[in-house]
Amino acid sequence: MIAAGSRVGPYEIQAPLGAGGMGEVYRARDTRLHREVAIKVLPEQLAADSGRLRRFEKEARSASSLNHPNIVTVYDIGSSDSTSYIAMELVEGITLRQMLAEGALATKKLLAIAAQVADGLAKAHGAGIVHRDLKPENVMVTRDGFVKILDFGLAKLTQREGEWGEGTRAPTVSVQTEPGIVVGTVAYMSPEQALGKPLDFRSDQFSFGSLLYEMVTGKRAFARGSAPETMTAIIREDPVSLAAAAPSTPAPLRWIVERCLGKEPHDRYASTQDLARDLATLRERLSEATGSVELVSVAPSRARALERFAFAALGVLVVAGTSYWIGSKRAEKPPPSFHRLTFRRGAVEAARFASDGQTIVYSAAWEGNPSDVFSTRSGSLEGRSLGFPGADLFALSSAGDMALALPGGGAGYILARAPLGGGAARQLVENVAEADWAPDGKSLAVIRNVEGKYRLEFPVGKVLYEAGGFLTHVRVSPEGGRVALIDRPKGNIGPGGSVSVIDLSGNRRALSGPLRAVWGLAWSASGQEVWFSSHDGSTPYALNAVTLSGRQRVIARAPVNLNLQDISRQGSVLVTRGITTAETFGHLARDSGEGERNLTWMDRAEAHDLSPDGEMILYREVGEGVRADGTAYVRKGDGSFAGPLGEGAAMALSPDGKWVLATRGGPPPQHVVLPVGAGEPRVLPRGNVEIDAHTWYRFFADRRRILFMAAEPGRPRRCYAQDIEGGLPKPVTPEGKVGCIVPSPDGKFVITRDGEMYPLEGGEPRPVPGLSRAERLLQWSADGKAIYVRNPEELPAKVYRIDLTTGRRQLWKQLAPSDPSGVDEIPYISITPDGKSYVYSYQRVLSDLYLVEGLK
Repeated sequence: MIAAGSRVGPYEIQAPLGAGGMGEVYRARDTRLHREVAIKVLPEQLAADSGRLRRFEKEARSASSLNHPNIVTVYDIGSSDSTSYIAMELVEGITLRQMLAEGALATKKLLAIAAQVADGLAKAHGAGIVHRDLKPENVMVTRDGFVKILDFGLAKLTQREGEWGEGTRAPTVSVQTEPGIVVGTVAYMSPEQALGKPLDFRSDQFSFGSLLYEMVTGKRAFARGSAPETMTAIIREDPVSLAAAAPSTPAPLRWIVERCLGKEPHDRYASTQDLARDLATLRERLSEATGSVELVSVAPSRARALERFAFAALGVLVVAGTSYWIGSKRAEKPPPSFHRLTFRRGAVEAARFASDGQTIVYSAAWEGNPSDVFSTRSGSLEGRSLGFPGADLFALSSAGDMALALPGGGAGYILARAPLGGGAARQLVENVAEADWAPDGKSLAVIRNVEGKYRLEFPVGKVLYEAGGFLTHVRVSPEGGRVALIDRPKGNIGPGGSVSVIDLSGNRRALSGPLRAVWGLAWSASGQEVWFSSHDGSTPYALNAVTLSGRQRVIARAPVNLNLQDISRQGSVLVTRGITTAETFGHLARDSGEGERNLTWMDRAEAHDLSPDGEMILYREVGEGVRADGTAYVRKGDGSFAGPLGEGAAMALSPDGKWVLATRGGPPPQHVVLPVGAGEPRVLPRGNVEIDAHTWYRFFADRRRILFMAAEPGRPRRCYAQDIEGGLPKPVTPEGKVGCIVPSPDGKFVITRDGEMYPLEGGEPRPVPGLSRAERLLQWSADGKAIYVRNPEELPAKVYRIDLTTGRRQLWKQLAPSDPSGVDEIPYISITPDGKSYVYSYQRVLSDLYLVEGLK
């Protein structure tokens, strides 16, 4: 014990504050800066070990780099007269342990504390720092309700080299003199921590889940009679369910706790930022008076060829990992119940009820494997594969036949029919985007893309309606006389559109007005309403119902979104909830070595272009908080960002890094040029062409012109060039010659989708030797003598370099995420002409299927 008035370095000790396994803590005064601080003096046996002290100092310096209101700031580390110490921010308040001494916390107080802890953890995890010793003693709450996390980065001090396995650090423990006593921290270990395995940020999530459990119930999640028994329980057993231990706990909070306490790291959150966002949203939206909850949607990926950009632009269809519907606040309306049906890591594509209302069929891609079709029952914990690898589910008939989507190798899928009871799939129609059975189980309604136009056929071959834009979410009414769908305007970038119904004579009626974002459509059990999910960008997401006369009501509002999949005749509802993130990796010329580094930024930022020198990356952020078109950002080689540059779907970066070409949704969509530095955005005139908002665009090497695909009304698409300083788009290829994405370095050639090198200044095109029709051009070499290409259907993405003279091809790079779960393609790859820098982005969708009862 250090006496009051003693000096430790420049700090004058005033009074003791506490003691534990990590040392003694004192209130002190900084005699240099004249401020009060907290001084932690390290135990003698730890400070005397030079190796452990060096590791401790390194960790403390890392922790001191964190600047966040919910993390205690480390001011100084040092030693004085063989006493090693840390000077840190002095926090006046009580620990969470002291608060829990009185039992469980009220929901409002609990969420206020938990959201702040999660926010601090997310900040640290984003900086690559893991706490490793999160427990109630390390959470301080001030008199004003502010939360401070203590002892970041200090847990590594608690073991000697080689203990607990390489890469793992046991947590700090309260000093005990008798063996067999449960020490405080053991109860908050993660399973991997207890097993001595390597740890990452998800270990902190488990510890946080244990804190949450205790805050909800007033009891520890894993409390046993000894430390070994406690560790065994953490590894092998589940705590008493919150539904039993604290029945009044709101369902969304139960989900968060259960997810954090997943035994396997991959069962927890893929990002602590998602966890923090869920808690913050729940804190803001949940009414403590009722605690009632409702659900919502993730975009069905079987329509990804049709809706790739629509759902990516919304960016929040499946964010946050806990997409909850906050239900009605009317006391007379009981909250709905939720039953989780899937438990594996991956993405659920689509789900439907069988006619008995108990059997559920769904397609999903688990652990990076191809999609397959499964069946389950409402009371089952595991789905059974039906043996259709590579297939997605379109629909399930009343007669027990499945409509399946098989890979088609083109713009659509091959529609196939297979009996639910077993048997081979029989192929029916090609180039199908979506399909649904009529109630008699004999005919199908399909959406097809024919010569660039989307049309509804019902039955197959009979065209009921041809859209100006594109169509999604086809559903035949229970009586068979109408088809509901979402009609999206031409050129729309995001998932906007109108809920529409088309009768058997082809008459279309819009039941809703134009919606900024709409998805997840199904007929109600009665057939008198169409249910759908929507979001207007400013209010919570909503589950809506609209009658055939156009009268609309809100069933429930939600802070985030879940995907409505199906409604049974008994009124049960299937939804998927999940997380969508965008991840970016690459190698820049300034990087040392040949390895890739993580260039991910924000929650849904996609890298769309790379400057020729590899010093600037163009991102389009489509996550929460931005408009449907997205927002453009530029990341510079030094790690700094220029942005946001402005609204629009970022497409291309000028070679000099001064301008960004973006597309703003319409209708009609328009090109806009955004300045990276000083300057004003310029909207480019369209003339008489209809811009294709879903294709790539690029600048010519002269930095003044852009290359893109478009079409005159009613005419086939072709390639156009346009001067960004003024002037109208000018065609540079004949009609039908498309795919020209990247101009040659000299600006004289483009390579079209049919594999020809087309001269822009006149002359005969010539085939590109060695180029497959399935491959797409990514970049020209700096000298224009070779090209980089890839097949967009392949994962991993194999990038080849093809010599334009000899046709010789060489595998340049094979790009793939280390964890392929929830990733079905890598749509964005950018390469510099010299081949020294590259970046690639992909979306990871992880979702689960839920059965919901009680939504009305």
